[in-house]
Amino acid sequence: MMRALWSAASGMEAQQDHMDVISNNIANVNTTGNKKQRAEFQDLMYQTMRDAGAASGADSQYPTGLQVGLGARLSATNRIFTQGSAQNTGVPTDVAIQGDGFFRVTLPDGTTAYTRDGSLKIDSNRNLVTTDGYMLADNIQLDATAPSDTIVIASDGQVSDKPAGNTASNVVGQITLSRFLNPSGLTAVGKNLFVPSDASGDAIDGNPGEDGAGTLMQSTLEMSNVQIVEEMVNMIIAQRAYETNSKAITTSDSMLEIANGLKR
Repeated sequence: MMRALWSAASGMEAQQDHMDVISNNIANVNTTGNKKQRAEFQDLMYQTMRDAGAASGADSQYPTGLQVGLGARLSATNRIFTQGSAQNTGVPTDVAIQGDGFFRVTLPDGTTAYTRDGSLKIDSNRNLVTTDGYMLADNIQLDATAPSDTIVIASDGQVSDKPAGNTASNVVGQITLSRFLNPSGLTAVGKNLFVPSDASGDAIDGNPGEDGAGTLMQSTLEMSNVQIVEEMVNMIIAQRAYETNSKAITTSDSMLEIANGLKR
């Protein structure tokens, strides 16, 4: 009887974790470049009372075993890197990646982080930076006199502008992208940033459109790939599973109460 109590309790805990993942997805439905997570579960150990194939007589054996499971647990939160929808913004420094790849960002401590968020800004030194002021690792610096409406970011990552009084464009830098053999192995650190792990492998740097890297789209942002209807359905499933596990605990408790009452 105690097995049912603990198994149902583990099921409630697993569904609570499931709800946490769903809630985070919904909270980031409008986060630029966000990639949804999927909760994955495993069954726990089994108590084996009889092995399959055990002898049932002198010349016979049991065709199936006798096992009782002891619940479930959250085994992983897999990040799904499918393409998010593109939204045209009309802002020349907004850039979306169409395909595989990440922008490289230099953090204050000198390390490199990676992001799909292409909502770039221009700082006081005319550098292209993220919303938090982190510079692109490619060190793109625009001309001091170039109007923002002359900035051109090509699909292959070449950045150019047109200084005041000039009729010809001036190439100021090249945006490169980084790919990973296992992007789901990247570690999210907040602020739309990821850092590599042993599971993700090393970054493979290259120009957009080359060696499997995606291309760039100027004046466009990649939106979150969270599908709100899908998350609402998953929420209902998690809620019903949580309720059912709680009822299993209540039923087990009632059965224990009946057993305790036999002495009367």
